[in-house]
Amino acid sequence: MRVPFGKVKTFAAAAVLAAAALAVPAAAAPAGAATGTPAQVYGAWQCSNDACTWATVRDMADFDHANHWLVDRGDGHPSVNLAVLSFVNPLTLLNGTTNSGNSAGVPVGMNQAIVDYFTSHGVRVMLSIGGITYTDDWNTALAQNPTLLGQKAAALASRLGVGIEIDYEQSASPDTAGLQAFIDAYRAAHPYDASGADPAARLTIDVAAGDRWLIALDQYATANWLTPANPVLDYANAMVPSKQPSTSSAESNWQEHLTGKANYNPAIPPLAPAKFTGGLYIAEGSQVRPECTDFSSSVQNSTSTWTQNAAPAGAGTTTGLLGYMFWAAERPSTRGVTTTPPNSCEGGVGAGATAFGIPIPMPPLRQS
Repeated sequence: MRVPFGKVKTFAAAAVLAAAALAVPAAAAPAGAATGTPAQVYGAWQCSNDACTWATVRDMADFDHANHWLVDRGDGHPSVNLAVLSFVNPLTLLNGTTNSGNSAGVPVGMNQAIVDYFTSHGVRVMLSIGGITYTDDWNTALAQNPTLLGQKAAALASRLGVGIEIDYEQSASPDTAGLQAFIDAYRAAHPYDASGADPAARLTIDVAAGDRWLIALDQYATANWLTPANPVLDYANAMVPSKQPSTSSAESNWQEHLTGKANYNPAIPPLAPAKFTGGLYIAEGSQVRPECTDFSSSVQNSTSTWTQNAAPAGAGTTTGLLGYMFWAAERPSTRGVTTTPPNSCEGGVGAGATAFGIPIPMPPLRQS
């Protein structure tokens, strides 16, 4: 669960990524890095400087000062290959609201300049719709017109050259029929693209850290949208729990997705390792975390052998999770630490990108 306090076109976008790939050569993994299936997704949710509202247009010099570590781990290579701008309010998007913080339903800070800042360095960009603060607004929007919401999300993705993440944190009786209509409308505009060439075709969903929260959503998504044989969504993110997990609890949570819950009614089927990422904190509480600043002591380091070798347990054919996601860059909370200097994360996330040999830009993803 992520709790914020306060809470183009295809060919043009592909050309930007291709140019970035030439400009940003991949860093080689050092000797001694964990062996197994290499991570392909290594990203950060990005919250701007106002606890995830993006309600002001950023001065780009200030944005770069606060976030330069994301695009430069100290050697000219980005620390991540994905930035997920969080959050768009689904009801505001559906209604096309314009006010002090939104323009035609989109936070004014989520603009082309921010997207281009990342894509010019080979970093893929997505927008997250929802977050726990906007759960009720998801419910209302899905009840009102989920098809139109999906169409508006697809149009927004086309306009900015980004993908979309579904962050619908309704723990009891989620509107899966409405969400199905949203996804159908989105996919009508942007069909599933295993090649990853079209940024707007990237459509993902967030699930809980394990299988014991967001149960109904997890069951429906795993059974209907995340099967390797008939994929509808590209992958899921297993979100962070209420606090940073230990190595063993992180692995236990992620194993639940691999195994599923056959004893539930309806059962949660197994999820292929190639169809989800594991989430960890980089900004949490009052102390700077090693996940941000000290890779050798971090949970992404201590779990890396497990995540790169996690075996299918009923779904998929290849070993290893798809990668890691980090919550969250810049200021995810009105209280607590940030990832801005002097707390920037080159030494944690960035060092991990080197240790894991993270591909920049993101390659076509494993499908099974």
